[in-house]
Amino acid sequence: MLMKLSSSVYYYKHKIDCNDEAVQDELTRLAQENRRWGFWKMFHFLRGQARPWNHKRVYRIYTQLNLNIRRKPKKRLPARIKEPLYQPEFPNRVWSMDFMFDRLTNGRSFRTLNVLDDFNREIVNIVVDTSISSQRVTRELSQMFEWRGKPATIRVDNGPEFLALKPWCASNGIELKFIQPAKPNQNAYIERFNRTYRDEILGAYLFDDLHQVRMETEKFIWKYNNIRPHDSLNNITPRAFLLKCGILPAAQADTEYPTFQQGNYHDNY
Repeated sequence: MLMKLSSSVYYYKHKIDCNDEAVQDELTRLAQENRRWGFWKMFHFLRGQARPWNHKRVYRIYTQLNLNIRRKPKKRLPARIKEPLYQPEFPNRVWSMDFMFDRLTNGRSFRTLNVLDDFNREIVNIVVDTSISSQRVTRELSQMFEWRGKPATIRVDNGPEFLALKPWCASNGIELKFIQPAKPNQNAYIERFNRTYRDEILGAYLFDDLHQVRMETEKFIWKYNNIRPHDSLNNITPRAFLLKCGILPAAQADTEYPTFQQGNYHDNY
């Protein structure tokens, strides 16, 4: 069969762009440091670092490196009416709290108390211990109030530790807002954060003792607040969102709403 084909097309050989090595190095580094980050999380992080590569090129190299995260298919659930979730307009208006559980390699269980500012999804603190009673919750909250300020409202589920907080919150002028039983979507900000914390810390490492959990958690808090781009914040970090969209200038915002600092809470345990 005869075909009209130019000699340049016939003899063409694909040329490999040597600059792909830089993209490969960056993607490999991000995958090693953040094993639960998918393509878009890596891409938005690279764009935040002023990398000029477009998403098609990055995705091509991403797939060549076999970095795709395998996800479990979602179960099909019947449509449900969702309660509207109040989104505060300013920092320190609404905090969300929730507990999580996990185990050390020796089988000993531990809990974490996760506290989130709903305005910019910033982690206020994560408390790690084998047991966290309602008295411990009030003590930890009081310490957070000293450096972060006091929220107007705290949203929680109906756990016994939170039910016992009603008199303490009332005496401190804080509204304790309970979600409906079996309706975790009404506290969706902290529930979504719990999944991220599980994927990137609790489910990613085997811990021998609480000290290891606390050290990895502190590093995670700093990265989450200051480095990791957030999908619902237009792919900027929680601290960048506070400085960009808050009502205060950057210098004053850091004073009025300071962020979590590593190493400040070791003496509390």
